[in-house]
Amino acid sequence: MCKYLQITPFPSPSLLRHEKMSVVTTDPRFLLLHHHRRATSFKPVSKFKLISQRRQPFHLNCRQTPNSRGNVGTRHSCPLNALSSSGSSVVETSESSDVTFRETFRLQRPEKLEGKITIRLDHGENEEYGKLTVGCNLPGKWVLHWGVNYVGDVGSEWDQPPLDMRPPGSIPIKDYAIETPLGRSPALSEGEVFYEVKIDFSTNSSIAAINFVLKDEEGGNWYQHRGRDFKIPLIDYLQDDGNILGAKKSLGLWPGALGQISSVILKSNTADYKGDDIVESNLQKRPLQGFYEEHSVFKEFVTDNAMSISVRYCLERAKNILFIETDLPGDVVLHWGVHKDESKSWEIPPEPYPPETTMFKNKALRTLLQQKDDGCGSWGLFTLDDVFSAFVFVLKLNENTWLNCKGDDFFIPLTRSVVTDKDSGLTHSQDEEQLKDFGSSEKFGDTSDSNQAGPAYADGIINEIRNLVNDISSEKHGKTKSVEAQESILHEIEKLAAEAYSIFRSSMPTFIDTNLSEDEDLQPPVKISSGTGSGYEILCQGFNWESHKSGNWYMELHEKASELSSLGFTVIWLPPPTDSVSPEGYMPRDLYNLNSRYGNLDQLKVLVKRLHEVGIRVLGDVVLNHRCAQYKNQNGVWNIFGGRLNWDDRAVVADDPHFQGRGNKSSGDNFHAAPNIDHSQEFVRKDIKEWLCWLREEIGYDGWRLDFVRGFWGGYVKDYLEASEPYFAVGEFWDSLSYTYGEMDHNQDAHRQRIVDWINATNGTAGAFDVTTKGVLHSALERCEYWRLSDEKGKPPGVVGWWPSRAVTFIENHDTGSTQGHWRFPGGKEMQGYAYILTHPGTPSVFYDHIFSEYQSQILALISIRKRQKIHCRSTVKIVKAERDVYAAIVDEKLAMKIGPGHFEPSNGAQNWSVAIEGRDYKVWEVSS
Repeated sequence: MCKYLQITPFPSPSLLRHEKMSVVTTDPRFLLLHHHRRATSFKPVSKFKLISQRRQPFHLNCRQTPNSRGNVGTRHSCPLNALSSSGSSVVETSESSDVTFRETFRLQRPEKLEGKITIRLDHGENEEYGKLTVGCNLPGKWVLHWGVNYVGDVGSEWDQPPLDMRPPGSIPIKDYAIETPLGRSPALSEGEVFYEVKIDFSTNSSIAAINFVLKDEEGGNWYQHRGRDFKIPLIDYLQDDGNILGAKKSLGLWPGALGQISSVILKSNTADYKGDDIVESNLQKRPLQGFYEEHSVFKEFVTDNAMSISVRYCLERAKNILFIETDLPGDVVLHWGVHKDESKSWEIPPEPYPPETTMFKNKALRTLLQQKDDGCGSWGLFTLDDVFSAFVFVLKLNENTWLNCKGDDFFIPLTRSVVTDKDSGLTHSQDEEQLKDFGSSEKFGDTSDSNQAGPAYADGIINEIRNLVNDISSEKHGKTKSVEAQESILHEIEKLAAEAYSIFRSSMPTFIDTNLSEDEDLQPPVKISSGTGSGYEILCQGFNWESHKSGNWYMELHEKASELSSLGFTVIWLPPPTDSVSPEGYMPRDLYNLNSRYGNLDQLKVLVKRLHEVGIRVLGDVVLNHRCAQYKNQNGVWNIFGGRLNWDDRAVVADDPHFQGRGNKSSGDNFHAAPNIDHSQEFVRKDIKEWLCWLREEIGYDGWRLDFVRGFWGGYVKDYLEASEPYFAVGEFWDSLSYTYGEMDHNQDAHRQRIVDWINATNGTAGAFDVTTKGVLHSALERCEYWRLSDEKGKPPGVVGWWPSRAVTFIENHDTGSTQGHWRFPGGKEMQGYAYILTHPGTPSVFYDHIFSEYQSQILALISIRKRQKIHCRSTVKIVKAERDVYAAIVDEKLAMKIGPGHFEPSNGAQNWSVAIEGRDYKVWEVSS
């Protein structure tokens, strides 16, 4: 597995140390997206490499500490003492007027610790009792999350075990599970830790199986068996669903990217397994068989290292002398080149080169840094002519591990023109423009990227408007278009114009004309609310179904803000902020009370401020369809609301039989767990608009994720968005796809039409989650039917094929994955899904559980490719293959991709393709420069 290491600012020389932080990852065979009710198969992700005929597209992230002007690279003289050079031959680095650049970077390296989960099933003293022992030999705060199935149960739902079966310290979880902490036990070898829990049970009970997953509360990670719950059969006639453990069948060896399962069966001479359905009345129990199994588990720590770089100019020799030093262990290779003048292409400087330097494909040089005498790191010295403007490089630690700077090269300026900033007392280069690509990622004040992409993007919209206008005026096949068709086209032009205007508005500077008199009669500006961003957004869902349990989620995200920014996310979707009957936040009560299970009002404001500082916009999850009442009416029905919005039963729709509302009939589908709000009421719409505007002002939200929008008319959403003017908004319009006799239909036009109809009702002011694309991907990947990924007109079969600028694509969220698991993406195929949505048009959304998992480096690579090739929500897709075992497409004529086990290679004609990334059953190419 390729590793992409994160680089963050080095705070001060005194903080350099090898510090380990407890960050957990798992072997993908046992990574849990746990759900006690449904389970799907999970397969390992195989190794992948970055292969390219040109300079490798590295995908690491770097932070430097900026000076007070926001300049990157501190260009002033200061002693270099962040790294110890003891025992090494180094250049003089004392304070000198000829030091033109000096910076220290903090490098974070993941180190993986391998351990095992042990499972033992034993007889008791007699055949009437048994004991299940689950253990783990990795350090952590381990908890067994478990439940039971009874004989005759249908499906995979859990039940709580009887009281006498629960070990001490067990805590009930709702009505379906138990959580029991693992206690520390004597280890088998000196210095080893071991944790275990024992569950005693009666073999004469009606319990058919014990189900569990293992949770490490320190890291918040869940460990599962092949993407499903561990299932321990207590009878021998369970239907085999792929996750049963024990002596009934050997698991054998199951290859994966990180090793193989060690499965040791102590006793397996049982009667033949019965896979057919069995009538309970005919069941006869057989003696319980004991077994012992071990499963690999991985826990990842992060080790801090550092790298210091200084540049001195030697006037006598007219040379720049660059010194680099790092405490990274082992061999460190510098893959480097230089820039000349304004050129951004790599060049190879003339000799001489440092020792241990080799040429790489006539495109770059590779220098093995010299080991320090004390063995604690390495160093290198480079002498460069003063005709070069910059030294550029990436670090190579081994064949699969590279370090770079926020998806780009390290850029070290070599210019020696240094002027003093009288205001700040610092110095900066006259060539600051050369530093624009170096340092922290997107800030709200930095529009260089959007300004470059915006005009081309807007031009595409304008061209589409022209085509539509021509379409109205032209006659085809001797028939003039009908009035209805013309109105439809005009409506589309209106939406495109709004989108183009939003781009124009976001790229224009704002100013105030001070010559205007106060009493001058001014025309108010036309308000056009798009809510669709710039088109280049990459969305992160910043929580899962269990996030509320920490009670401190806002602060946990606060610590991850820089990392999320460095991974390339531009927008984050936060959980519902309001006081709620349910801890997850989706049963809101007092809308103005923002003290929730995720944190309090002040913590939320601090989090949003921090996310803005690192260049991430923030979406609030707002539940507008329903609201939980705080008081009963005279009939004892909960339909009277409290708090600042103290509505009565006129705010509840009249056709929900559960809550006796006195409003009008619902404009959508009812959500029967809580009173459905009647948005046709003027006072309701006024209050909601004021609340949304208050959230924008008070909290700083930049937009909305709208929950259960199927419950009310999209025209009301248009009203709310025009009032609150979000930067980005997306609605959850969720209903079932089309099936015939249990098999998904190829044609899903009716399903995506319903989503598009809702977007239309909002006048295009919001996007919608592309549920159609998720469903088609499910069927295509599960059944190896990749032909499904092309509709009858050769376009993507989801909303992204019809209205890509309004399609928010995703493969998993808090409902479908996490511990809910209502509709899990096919196990082990997640990266195929991300290879699809991160290379295609639409706005891709990445689920939190996948970001902080073994998939992180691959997701980071795909995001970097998307940004580098400037793929946006309206990019064009040419599907070149959609067959049984392979799907392939070319996007914007500069990116090619394929998913599936079948073969595809883009042909090198006018374009020269090089591999950017490949993994298990997916591959992405870029056009070589």
